[in-house]
Amino acid sequence: MKLISVSDYLKNNDYPGRGIVIGKSKCGRYAVTAYFIMGRSENSRNRIFVEDGEGIRTKAFDESKLVDPSLIIYSPVRVLKNNLIITNGDQTDTIYTMMNQKFTFEQSLRTRSFEPDSPNFTPRISGLLKFIDADFTYFLSILKSADGNSESCERFTYSYLAPLNGVGHIIHTYKCDGNPIPSFEGEPKRIEINEDIDNFTDTLWNSLNEDNKVSLFVRYVDLLTHEVKTKIVNKNK
Repeated sequence: MKLISVSDYLKNNDYPGRGIVIGKSKCGRYAVTAYFIMGRSENSRNRIFVEDGEGIRTKAFDESKLVDPSLIIYSPVRVLKNNLIITNGDQTDTIYTMMNQKFTFEQSLRTRSFEPDSPNFTPRISGLLKFIDADFTYFLSILKSADGNSESCERFTYSYLAPLNGVGHIIHTYKCDGNPIPSFEGEPKRIEINEDIDNFTDTLWNSLNEDNKVSLFVRYVDLLTHEVKTKIVNKNK
């Protein structure tokens, strides 16, 4: 199957919402992950990413304009031992807490559902990178309503136990813009991953819709030395 250009893929969608990327660099040296957020409302656009320990959290750019923090202020990225957790909501904390109690990624997410923002019922998307010696495995999950039916939550988990060089996957909350906004459909899309964090960050940021993009996080982890490189881009400055 031919890999998709992540640049072309994102440029053809004005509003994919929030998105997670995980994969391995073309050289095979780096585990790569990224998370982006977008927004249509003033409240959603009034955010930035800030570093928080080994992870990041969202923060209101202008505290005076913050209306409802419940679904927009959270920790998208946390690190638990040899696990990197990345999600689009406070399920990051659920996964962190339950995995620390010896539950699995999938078991943790069975306690959660899609977001209660009727009529969109925004999917909860989550990712996990598990580092093992000089390699890693990764998982992606989406919890979404059954065609907008709030009584039914569909749960999908995708496991990538032998990541390929130069190959990654992207999953995002929305199929496209709309009213209500339709949820992501199908499996995570296979995309190309390059080995330069600056280039990959620029590619992702410049491919997101200029009006709707808010913040971007990109991390490269050296699988041999475990050195971590992180880039954060915020539209609000």
